[in-house]
Amino acid sequence: MSRLEQRFAELKAEGRSALVTFITAGDPGYDASLQILKGLPAAGADVIELGMPFTDPMADGVAIQLATLRALEAGQTLAKTLQMVGEFRVDNQTTPIVLMGYYNPIHRFGVEAFVAQAKAVGVDGLIIVDLPPEHDAELATPAQAAGIDFIRLTTPTTDDVRLPRVLERSSGFVYYVSVAGVTGAGSATTEHVSSAIERLRPHTDLPISVGFGIRTPEQAAAIAKLSDGVVVGSALVDKIATAKTAEQAVGDVLELCSALAQGVRGARKA
Repeated sequence: MSRLEQRFAELKAEGRSALVTFITAGDPGYDASLQILKGLPAAGADVIELGMPFTDPMADGVAIQLATLRALEAGQTLAKTLQMVGEFRVDNQTTPIVLMGYYNPIHRFGVEAFVAQAKAVGVDGLIIVDLPPEHDAELATPAQAAGIDFIRLTTPTTDDVRLPRVLERSSGFVYYVSVAGVTGAGSATTEHVSSAIERLRPHTDLPISVGFGIRTPEQAAAIAKLSDGVVVGSALVDKIATAKTAEQAVGDVLELCSALAQGVRGARKA
C-alpha cells in the first residue's frame, strides 16, 4: 500500500476524516517553512499538501498568491522544494506528502528528472491544477508508473458527462473543490457538500477530500462528518502573512493546525 492508501485506510478504521493541510514551500523562508512542515504531523495533520511556488498561480486567491510571492522572493525553487521533502523524510516516513501546483515549473525542470527526484525524496502524490486528463501523457502517466499518485480536482461544475473522464485514472484521493472560484473564496454549505459527495460516490472508490473555503475548526468539523478528508490551506497561510516574525509564523500555523485537528477528530463523536 502507498502512504496515502495506508493513511486513509487507518483513518477509515478509526471512523474519522483526515485533516489535509496546505502550506507553500519556502514561505516565509526555507528554514521556517521546513520547521512548519516538520511540525504539522504532531499538530494533527494527517496528510500534507506542499505548494510548489509559481509566478502565475491562476487557481489561487490572494492569500496563496502572496505566499507564493514571499517564497519566491526568499529564493524558493522546485529543487529546494524537493530538498525540503527529503529533509522531512529523515524523521518522518509515515505522513503522506502531496505536491500541489502548476505544470510549468515541472516542465522546465524536466518531467523525467522531476518524477525520479520526487520519488527518491518521498513524494506520495501530485495535484497539478492545470493538467486535465487529456494531457495524462505529460505527467500523470510517468508519475503513476513511478508509484506517485495523481490526484484529480472535481468541482461543482464537473457534470456527470465529464466526471468519469476526470476520475478514470485518478489515484490517492479525489479532491472536491467545494466552491466555484479560487482558493480562499467563500465556503460551501454542508447541504451542498453532502449532495456533491453523494453524486461523486458512485463514480469512485477513492477517498473524497473537500477543500476551498474551510477556515475554522467548526467548519472543518462540519465537513469532516460528511467526507473522508478536510483540506485547509488559506487559513494556515494567512497566519504566516500576519506574523511579525518567522518564529511567530511557525507557532501560529501549528496552533491553528492543532485546533483544526481537534475539530476534525471530534466531528463524528459529537
